[in-house]
Amino acid sequence: MSNSSDRSSKSRQASSWTKGISGILRGRIGFGRATLEAFRRGRVTAQSRRERALLDELASQPARLRPEFDDLPPAALLQHFRERSSPSFFTGLAQAESTGRFQRRLFPRKTERLIESARLIARDHRWSLLGFGEQNFGPQINWHRDPLSGRAWPLDYHADIPLWHNDGSDIRVLWELNRLGHLLTLARAYALTGDEDLAAEFFAQLDSWREQNPVGRGANWSCAMEVALRAMNLLAAFSIFLNSPKLNEERLVTLLAMFDQHGAHIRRNLEFSHLATSNHYLADVAGLLWLGIMLPELKAAAEWRKWALSELLREMDKQILPDGADYESATGYHCLVLELFLYSFVLCRANEISIAEKYWRKLHSMLVYLRDILRPDGLAPLIGDSDGGRLLPMGTRDANDQAYLLALGATIFNDDKFKLAPTAGPEELLWLLGEAGVQDYERLANSAQTAESRCFSDAGTYILRQDNLFLIFNANAALRGRPASHRHNDLLSIEISVGDTAFITDPGTYVYTANLRERRLFRSTAYHSTIQIDDEEQRVIREEEPFAFDSEAAARVLLWESRDERDRVVAEHTGYQRLSEPVTHRRTITFDKTNRWWLVEDEISGSGTHKIAARFHFNSGLQVNVSQNHVVAEDKSGGTRLFLCPLDLDQSAKLETQFTSRNYGCRAESVSAYWTVKATMPFQLRWAIVPVCAGERPEERLKVVQSPMSKVQRPLTGWTSDIGRWTLD
Repeated sequence: MSNSSDRSSKSRQASSWTKGISGILRGRIGFGRATLEAFRRGRVTAQSRRERALLDELASQPARLRPEFDDLPPAALLQHFRERSSPSFFTGLAQAESTGRFQRRLFPRKTERLIESARLIARDHRWSLLGFGEQNFGPQINWHRDPLSGRAWPLDYHADIPLWHNDGSDIRVLWELNRLGHLLTLARAYALTGDEDLAAEFFAQLDSWREQNPVGRGANWSCAMEVALRAMNLLAAFSIFLNSPKLNEERLVTLLAMFDQHGAHIRRNLEFSHLATSNHYLADVAGLLWLGIMLPELKAAAEWRKWALSELLREMDKQILPDGADYESATGYHCLVLELFLYSFVLCRANEISIAEKYWRKLHSMLVYLRDILRPDGLAPLIGDSDGGRLLPMGTRDANDQAYLLALGATIFNDDKFKLAPTAGPEELLWLLGEAGVQDYERLANSAQTAESRCFSDAGTYILRQDNLFLIFNANAALRGRPASHRHNDLLSIEISVGDTAFITDPGTYVYTANLRERRLFRSTAYHSTIQIDDEEQRVIREEEPFAFDSEAAARVLLWESRDERDRVVAEHTGYQRLSEPVTHRRTITFDKTNRWWLVEDEISGSGTHKIAARFHFNSGLQVNVSQNHVVAEDKSGGTRLFLCPLDLDQSAKLETQFTSRNYGCRAESVSAYWTVKATMPFQLRWAIVPVCAGERPEERLKVVQSPMSKVQRPLTGWTSDIGRWTLD
């Protein structure tokens, strides 16, 4: 173990514990929970010492099988696996040959691309990785090397591995490589072609991976979530390659040892905390559940299955809010968490493992949340972090492409409200639920449900929409017991879409640790469509702590009403109460459904004189111009425009270059329109946001800005209209 690794590990532990103590002092963490957490950390430390001492033994340990299977000769064990009728895996994967034939009929072009992608993997070791595009991993794949920066992580004890260096290297990229999701591409293409060269490549890569990654050593064991996701991908690929002639007795024994080692490592290194759990711990639990169900031949399988199912449901009670949203308040992670629950529930049902009806209802509510936050173009807003991670990745999808889960939900729940398009459904539907699942989906009526405004009060998500107009308002804030690591400084921010064009958007994530400066920028207040005071952050963030906030902010919604003719939401947050002269930002959004426009009113109350910056972050790919004192954004076709008009300012907006990221590691240039003023409190600014669609005359549409709604004043206490008190920067 290197001294630098040891210092990094101890520094992370000290920082984590310091934040825990700070949380106790601020009243966010109860003393009882803090005490339990202290005892847990003591047990973890002792467990780590034992594990460290046993590394060589763990790496050489064969699969621990139940006695009746341990006594079987290897040939008989292989025969058993090929002939067993239970347990049941996902129908489409278990019946891979017939699924492959159906794939050719349903998706001929995607089938060609799938086969070509698999052959590139086998022939050239080339495949796509996150948003970085196709990468070449060389004749001998180095499973410890970040292919983008070239940094190779050491084979130290996994808990001593430093996770970031701020030198361009990215542990997230390394982990994505080692989730081995690309082996599913090999497996599915094998089901389509029967090409044994693909099977040979699968087993060759497994041999290479196992040689380079002894149990407990190196970055690929440093996160139990990554171990669990790798195990689930391997289970899926194993289900297809099980009948390949390339799978001999020796390879089966090796695979079983890998599965047992993965499960045991997860169990020893669970990412649990009494302070908060997240998608990491949920993935740990799901991985153990899958291993316990699909490999009953292992000694530990029954214990893993029983314990993991109980924990899975307990985490659903904890992590899923009453309105169906994941409590980490990041839409990208809602997608991943939904996959973990949805796929695990289907696997349990296939194996007659009972799950109480209340949990199925909660799963249904997660699908409702996903359906209702989708923009008119069918894509999801990327609120908070999104790293593009997928469970059982079937091809490449952008991080905001999440609607495929609704097709699965429609079939599983026999609910046509989740069937958004009259198509055969996505590839995931076929490979998980098989031909019968696709046919069940096709029999469902196409949803005639009209998109409506919705309130998800637990999540702090408010959707003001009608027909092809869509606005999502973000009023979520970290609450006690909810992790904040994937949140951004986006309180009271908005996204707006008109038809298939997303105009005002969240910037996305871009990267985590590869560039800490960019990480901070994409999380910052100035990158979101909200108000910033005195160039301060809503919550203090430090560049060197990419998953933490150094201050807190509470948000509360004061009013939500939705009527046939109008929607209105009013919310405020306390992020600027820490200033020497504290202020509160309150935002009111009114949607005039009759005249099809939004009024945004920003009220700043408090004391003193402050610099106020109002920003609206436009999507990449738009033409954005300043005309007179308003901003005009136009889509590529020139058919739809969005007018952003200040109602209290005569001066023109400024445009600043920013970036928008739709996939991890990928960003595109975009612009933000902003105004800055210095004002004595209290103060108010208002904005009219007016869409102009093809065939509509802007001068006619902009008449709504002169309507009575835009003249309505809802003054703060002591408000005065004397605008002589403020000056433009």
